[in-house]
Amino acid sequence: MKRDKIPDRRALEKKSANLSKMLESKNFKSKEEFDNFMNSIIKKGNISDDAAKTTDELAQDIVYDAWDTESRKERIKMAKKALSISPNCADAYNLLAEEEAKTVEEAKELYQKAISAAEKTIQKKTLKDLKGHFWGHVRTRPYMRAKAGLMECLWEIGEHDEAIKHAKEMLKLNTSDNQGIRYILLSYLIELSRYSELDILLNNKNHKNDCGIDWLYTRALFTFTKEGDSENARKELKIALSGNKFVPEYITGAKVIPSALPGRVISGGEDEASCYAARSLRSWESISGAVEWLRDQSGVKIYPKVGRNAPCPCGSGKKYKKCCGMNEKMDLSILQI
Repeated sequence: MKRDKIPDRRALEKKSANLSKMLESKNFKSKEEFDNFMNSIIKKGNISDDAAKTTDELAQDIVYDAWDTESRKERIKMAKKALSISPNCADAYNLLAEEEAKTVEEAKELYQKAISAAEKTIQKKTLKDLKGHFWGHVRTRPYMRAKAGLMECLWEIGEHDEAIKHAKEMLKLNTSDNQGIRYILLSYLIELSRYSELDILLNNKNHKNDCGIDWLYTRALFTFTKEGDSENARKELKIALSGNKFVPEYITGAKVIPSALPGRVISGGEDEASCYAARSLRSWESISGAVEWLRDQSGVKIYPKVGRNAPCPCGSGKKYKKCCGMNEKMDLSILQI
């Protein structure tokens, strides 16, 4: 049975953009009038796409549709069509950076073009008025996507200071950080041993109640970095483990981080753990003794490779094939040296 395609979140923005366009054309005289209008929209179950649009908006709509298209070749074709309609379509450059660029340098150049294009369409007044909550305005999202893409390209080619600069700028533009830039910045700072900046970020008032596993495990790692195997470090690790118990297996190598990471994850699940490990393994490895401490405190056991007819390394007394080897997933998890 063929599964339904999971809609691209970016493509879903088209409805928000259309709603914003509709609201701009209205002149509500009271909150009651606004509420009645919104209730009518909810009752209909759809948002009209009939309003007259500028060339910039038409180009953006093509990119929205491209993100919801299964064929990579067709997505690239649609992005180029969008640019032929409006050279200021930042998301078209973003799509090409993701889909067509063959090197990090090519992707970097496309993200830079996207930023320049977005800056031409965003008014200075908008930049000033929306600072702090950029993501809440659909029209500024292409700009934020471009900066995030450029940030990661800069990091990949070794321009670490510039990458961190972009990350900090984005956190100022959108303090709620819907893109999760703070999590990427955590790994950057700890990998470069910029601990004073890391301390400031971890104690940022905007994210004091953050319970994401990147945040929780980084707090544990940072505390270990400062204090070693202290009571505080163990306490922070216990909190992190309650958020996702599978992380230590991937960080320590008891389980292999998949080469193809999932596009959607379940909070507290193995997919989330493997994605975190892919992002943060180097951070843990950069701190002497951290991986070993995580292994010991979490109770992860890494068994030597054995033959299927040999005694199972778990100590059951059974042959491996009749014990842990019966489960293929378990097999993959314990055969790492």
